[in-house]
Amino acid sequence: MCRLIESIKLVDGIFFRLHLHQARVNMAFKDLFPSYKAINLTELLSNQEVPAKGIFKCRIVFDQTPQLIEFVPYTIRDIKSLQLVETQIEPKHYKFENRDTLNHAFAMRGNCDDIIMLNNGFLSDAWYSNIALWDGLNWCTPTLPIIFGTQRAALLQSAKMIEKDISKEDLCNYSRIRLFNAMIEFGEIELDINSLIL
Repeated sequence: MCRLIESIKLVDGIFFRLHLHQARVNMAFKDLFPSYKAINLTELLSNQEVPAKGIFKCRIVFDQTPQLIEFVPYTIRDIKSLQLVETQIEPKHYKFENRDTLNHAFAMRGNCDDIIMLNNGFLSDAWYSNIALWDGLNWCTPTLPIIFGTQRAALLQSAKMIEKDISKEDLCNYSRIRLFNAMIEFGEIELDINSLIL
């Protein structure tokens, strides 16, 4: 049976966007394990010895039941260049432990620090992050990412960005690009669009 992952940001003992992680877990159980009760993250984490200081990635691996819970100290990777890589990866509403297709795409980055995937003709994601591009008025995130991230959901709900189909030919309409995920806050990694190598 496939195993899934939730990576939850923990800062000084506080979990970030836990309700959105729970919503994704609920969706995974509804689709993949319909005869099982979804894991309750709040209940699960309340029984853990949680680090009280610092920034950690709380990594939960699960199938029908939790398989692994770990707290890993976190630092942001230094990303200054991006390689555009063409892929055909099916979008996922939840995160699988097996990342072979994503890792294969990442291996095509050449000398760049990260990739931006062009999935079936349209921009989708970076290797471990969702993306948004600045058009002068709005931050625009691809309509169909490969992974529907929790921070992406929060930013759309708060109207801090909008969804848009973005092709390679559309890149000339944008000046900046941001990478973000459950661990990287919106704006912590922002690059000039010229850092994207076509």
